Parts: sequence; structure tokens; C-alpha cells
Amino acid sequence: MDRIVKPPSVAGAFYPADRDALGRMVVSLLREARCEIAGPKAVVAPHAGLVYSGAVAATAYRALAARRGQVTRVVLVGPAHRMAVKGIALPRADAFATPLGEIPIDRAALAPLLALPEVAVDERPFAREHSLEVHLPFIQAALGPVALVPMLAGAVSPERVEAALDAVWGGPETAVIVSSDLSHYHDYDTAGGFDRACSRAIELLKVEDIADHQACGRAGIKGLIRMARRLDMRATTIDLRNSGDTAGTRDRVVGYGSYAFEYAATARLPEPRRRLLLDIACRSIRQGIATGRPVEIRLGDRPPPTLAAHRATFVTLEQEGRLRGCIGSVLAHRPLAEDVAINAHKAAFGDPRFPKLTEPELARCRLSVSILSTPRPIAFADEAGLAATLQPDQDGVILQDQGKRGLFLPQVWSGLPDPAQFVRQLKSKAGLPRDHWSPTLRAWRFGVEKFDGDLVPAG
Repeated sequence: MDRIVKPPSVAGAFYPADRDALGRMVVSLLREARCEIAGPKAVVAPHAGLVYSGAVAATAYRALAARRGQVTRVVLVGPAHRMAVKGIALPRADAFATPLGEIPIDRAALAPLLALPEVAVDERPFAREHSLEVHLPFIQAALGPVALVPMLAGAVSPERVEAALDAVWGGPETAVIVSSDLSHYHDYDTAGGFDRACSRAIELLKVEDIADHQACGRAGIKGLIRMARRLDMRATTIDLRNSGDTAGTRDRVVGYGSYAFEYAATARLPEPRRRLLLDIACRSIRQGIATGRPVEIRLGDRPPPTLAAHRATFVTLEQEGRLRGCIGSVLAHRPLAEDVAINAHKAAFGDPRFPKLTEPELARCRLSVSILSTPRPIAFADEAGLAATLQPDQDGVILQDQGKRGLFLPQVWSGLPDPAQFVRQLKSKAGLPRDHWSPTLRAWRFGVEKFDGDLVPAG
């Protein structure tokens, strides 16, 4: 059988048809892109013409480029614009072509997909579809030679998309890219509100908060979020603009966002951002001593994405190796930098277990910041089952029953290494008897990124 190569459909319209011009354009966009996250497992990126969304998409590919040489397969999921699709469509082609060359289809990876409900081979919706094609030159430039697993997700549930992603998720050799623009054809300010809300829902991994009008590729985004929740990943908005910021007027714009998904267990802020957060915590405590109020955080119109991401944090104070205060947020509900400033102030002056911190104590204290991942429910039948499922030194745990709640950070394992003792002590912290048991008892696990530093007087 002859090999089938799908030719480019939107070259000359969405991007240059000339090989050299396209190569120069994509390389220039990647070179100019700025991203503090390197090597995510998955990204969401826009798919408009490159003069409109190319700079935003490039931030996602700049992040992925750190995995060049490691990634040999790309799973690419996008919406169908030209033809209605029920379920998920796969191509019949053996390769997709762009002016930069061909990308082979990983035909072996399609077999497990075809075993799923609502997945079928149908080349028709791919014929003139741009949502996947505009990503191909970026994939070629950022990642080099790879195989492709392309999917068009139409009228399909997030659960079905999650199952499809799960079937081809793979390991470090596989990168996942979801193609989506954001809101369409609103005025600049209205679009900004919709797009910020959608970005917040993505960072909080809340499928239910993404409305139909907020993202054309919402099926892929929602499926990816479901995977992220299950696999303990964290999402970060790495760029958010619209056509009014790039190459169009502001009366009728299309929104563009790029998002990086990392495994929470290995995600790390750049060292300069860690130092800045520690400085924010220190300044908030010093200002609390001077004025009684935490430092006010102003992130500006284009804030550093890692500091503006919605995160839940705990700030812990230790004095000569002993706990001196620990307060935090169980769930993310505000930007990371702001959450650290407020929780640092509360740890110093609002922990009911300790008196308010005084200025002479500052030089004897250290502080740590813990960034929490999204809590995941733990399935268990009894207390022994709960203890058995916990991972010492890794799991932070939230326990709740009868309107009472307790939380232990993973660092508590150093003093309570036995899981059964850990659970009993956590019940006590929640205000429940240590021997308490009820079928309504609930527990969640989370991971943390932790870093620390000295708390010293100003100057």
C-alpha cells in the first residue's frame, strides 16, 4: 500500500509557505520567547495564525525545548473547526507534512486508541483543519525528529479524552500538547476577564469552571486537567494575551494562553524566584512587627507567571530547631506571591499556639515555604487501610470529619515515621479523639515543593 502523506492545508495563510521564511519565523519566535519553566510533561498552546498567536505559542514550545533529544513522540490534541466530529477522530495518513518536512505518525500508538469508545479513523475532519497543523512547525523546530499521535476531539466528554490521553501518555519519551485558543470575538476588556477566569480554572485544575465560550479546545483541556489531577501535576499560566496585544484591533479579539503542566513531585521554581519568595516572607514579617500588617504585593499587568500562579502555601517558622509558627492555605485561591506574604505574617503573629513573634527573635529564626499540590482523595475502608496507603516522607495529608479538619505537611514524617501513629496524631490535631473512627471520615494527600532560609533583621 502506498504511503499516505497529508500535505499542509493552511501554509501561506496561517504561516509562511516558504520553507526558509517559515524556519526563520519559528526560530525567531522561539528565541524571543521567555519562560521560567523548563521541560514540562504537557502544555496547552494556541493555534491561530502565527502573526497573531505565534509569540504566545512559542512560550510553551520554549518550555518543551528543554526536552529536545528526550522526547521521541508527541501527542497532539485539538478541536475540529471545519467538520463536526462525534468523539475523537484519528487520521488515516502515515505522516503530516509542512514546508519544513514530514512528521511520521506513530501508527502503533493508534491501536490502543481505537480500542476505546468513540474513537475512530476518519481523515475528513483533518483535511482543512488548522488546529493541529499550526503546531507542527513549532514541534519540528523545538523538538526535532519525533513521531506524532494526532487527535481531533469534537463532541466528547472529558472522561473519554482522559482515557485517550491515558492510553498514549507514556513516560519521558512522550510530550503532550493540547491545542486551544481562548475566548472569541469579544472586546478587549471582556475577553481579558473571560481569559483570566479560564486561566485560573486551569491552574486550579477545575474542569467544571471552564465554560464553553472560554476555550474552543476545551475538550482537550478538560481531559488533560483530569489526567493532571489523577497524576498529581501542577499547571502554570506561562503566557496570556490576545490578538489585541499582538497584531489586531481591540474591538473584537481572540484570546491566547499557554500553560505548562509539570509533575508536582519534581516541579521546581527557578532559584531566583525561590529567593524572592523567601524575601517576600521576611519583609512581610518585618513589616508586621513595624505596622501590624503584611506586605502588600503588587504584581503589575504582566507579572512573572510563576509568582502569579494560583497556589496554596504554608509558611513555617522555626527557632533553634523548634516550631515557632506554621500557617497556610489548604486550597489555592490567590497568586503565589500574595499567599506567601499573607501566610508568613499569620505564621509569625496569628498562630494561636505561640505568642506573637518579636524583633529580638528574628535573628534566631528560620522560615520555610511549602507549595502544596492539589489535594487528591484517598480511598480507604478503615484506619488501617488509610495508614497502609500513605507514603512516608512524601505525602502531606488532610483529614476531615464532623466539621473538623487537620493537616500535616510531609515534613511531619520526620517526627512521626510510623503511618499508624501519623494518622492518630493527625486526628488529634483535627480536634478528634485519637481512637475516633467514622464511615464519614475523609482524607486527601498532597505533595509539596519546600525551600527555606534565614529570617534576619532588616539591613
